[in-house]
Amino acid sequence: MQQNKTKYIRLAADLQTDSIVDGPGLRAVLWTQGCGHHCKGCQNPQTWDFEGGGLVPISAVLEAIDELEYQSGLTFSGGDPMYQPEACNIIAEYAKKKGLNIWVYTGFTYEEIEKLAKKNPIYTEFLKKIDVLVDGRFKLAERDLSVLFRGSRNQRLIDVQKTLEKGEVVLLNEYEYNESKYFEREPMYV
Repeated sequence: MQQNKTKYIRLAADLQTDSIVDGPGLRAVLWTQGCGHHCKGCQNPQTWDFEGGGLVPISAVLEAIDELEYQSGLTFSGGDPMYQPEACNIIAEYAKKKGLNIWVYTGFTYEEIEKLAKKNPIYTEFLKKIDVLVDGRFKLAERDLSVLFRGSRNQRLIDVQKTLEKGEVVLLNEYEYNESKYFEREPMYV
């Protein structure tokens, strides 16, 4: 029996609720399953198999998002979320309505996603919900632990909303972004 892809997402793990390295602030991370890039030195090769992980109802992911309290954003990683744009789009839309900012890590470049969007408009719909796209394949030869929120120097932090507005790639200046926009939604005073 064929499963409706818009009702399920294939995940490598449960929603992680405590990341401080997959974007700014305290974040939740959705680890998607499936990646065709197979980057040498990838930190998550167990997420490559498109049949691995588990098929999870999107409704269960949305319920997990409802339980978040102090997270400022949701990061899509993997695997590669761009292999499941329909499901990721639904989840991103829900998270945005909850006030979370959206970061997406992908091995595709922005320009490659634009080409995919010409054939399938779901990519454009997903991009409209993304605040920051970390794009490009991990390159072991360009690995650099000093670059913020990236694994290799070739990867870019793209301000997706400004990019869509201008029609050309606009990089996020990681040292000048508005911290109040990306960090805490509400003060976490006890």
